[in-house]
Amino acid sequence: MQSLLVILELFISVALIIVVLLQRSEGGALGMGGGGSGLGGLFSPRGAADTLTRTTGILAILFFLSCLALNLIALRGRDEKSILDTAPSQTIQATKPAVPAHQAPAVPLPH
Repeated sequence: MQSLLVILELFISVALIIVVLLQRSEGGALGMGGGGSGLGGLFSPRGAADTLTRTTGILAILFFLSCLALNLIALRGRDEKSILDTAPSQTIQATKPAVPAHQAPAVPLPH
């Protein structure tokens, strides 16, 4: 089941990338969706933009749902424990410096 969801998520992500790259940019210079043809309907500039936007939204929802499903499957077999329920571990004590506090470390002088 998990491998099927991973493959499905892979296909959804590739389709999402393709659909996003087909959309026109803000300036309209990039993108292959639409065109200047006056055919009307689905492949007019406005119809193609609506279709690609709707397809992007549907693919995004499917991607998020498949991610949630994969997370729920991965969490199913885990032992749920809180870090607050565990006993505190031994505290690490800070080591004192080897040099006494009243004596400064020796710094070699340049020759």
